[in-house]
Amino acid sequence: MSDQLKLVVDRIKCDGRGLCAELLPELIRLDDWGYPIVDSGNVPKHLLPLAQRAVEDCPVLAVTLRRAEVKR
Repeated sequence: MSDQLKLVVDRIKCDGRGLCAELLPELIRLDDWGYPIVDSGNVPKHLLPLAQRAVEDCPVLAVTLRRAEVKR
């Protein structure tokens, strides 16, 4: 089992407030309409606390952390 985590945004739930990008600009940027574009890579360990905060502080619970799939 992988201990690597990825950020995922539910684009249906997201209402484009941009708080996640403010908390984690290293991995999340906003498109022209204010919706998040998430880096497709794994969350580096040193950014994990900020990623967890972005998940917890999302007002519509659109941001989640998921285990990265292991490719075999």
